[in-house]
Amino acid sequence: MQTLLPPELEERYARQLMLPGFGAEAQRRLAQSSVLLVGAGGLGSTLSQLLCAAGVGRLVLLDADRVSASNLQRQILYRTDQVGEPKAKQAAENLRRLNPHVQIEAYDEFLTPANARLRAEGCDLIADGSDNAVARYLMNDLCVGLGIPYVYGTIADFYGQTAVFNLTEKSATYRCLFPETETCRQATPPGVIGPLPALIASIQAQECIKILSGACGDPLDNRLLLWDMQTHATQKITLTPTEEGRKISLENFGRLPVA
Repeated sequence: MQTLLPPELEERYARQLMLPGFGAEAQRRLAQSSVLLVGAGGLGSTLSQLLCAAGVGRLVLLDADRVSASNLQRQILYRTDQVGEPKAKQAAENLRRLNPHVQIEAYDEFLTPANARLRAEGCDLIADGSDNAVARYLMNDLCVGLGIPYVYGTIADFYGQTAVFNLTEKSATYRCLFPETETCRQATPPGVIGPLPALIASIQAQECIKILSGACGDPLDNRLLLWDMQTHATQKITLTPTEEGRKISLENFGRLPVA
């Protein structure tokens, strides 16, 4: 079996390739993988860059928002001269410049029951760069129905959390953690310290790389990681799969309650 990568890729990924337990085979698995990233905002801005730089083969990006000046404090994928432009288009252009070896598909749309299965076609996992509970329930239900993992993340103020849902048929899902649909009680979006989304997105990226490459450690399966940026206190909460939380199929996708 051929184990060498093309010279230009050996140079690009040299520091990953020298990691114990990683090597060319893990890099090749990464290059053969596809990720659906829902959202290119605070989390998705960093997460997309890290996955692209690491050499994920195909990145499908959904976001129907436009770049605003208030994004720039934390959404480090964008530049001042891109304010007012569609995020999906600008994200794709910036990511292609970062790594031309990655196939970037960007869509100026939000995730909905109508487009979810089409956009997830051929993807090995779904990564959460969203900012609302409706999208999270849709991502979760789609992942359970398709039998692929959901790499979850959320941020607000100084606090963030992340987990890997539906890694296996014995894994907890988002509905196991939140069996009753969440509601957004705030009239305006919460504040957020700039480094927080980059931190949580970096953890999400690492979880994606673990799953896709089969290297770099054990994913956060059945564990929820909590992080406090003010004190750097962390906590891991064990999650228990529930029968009700896993009772999802493609037949009832989009018909289950969401926030």
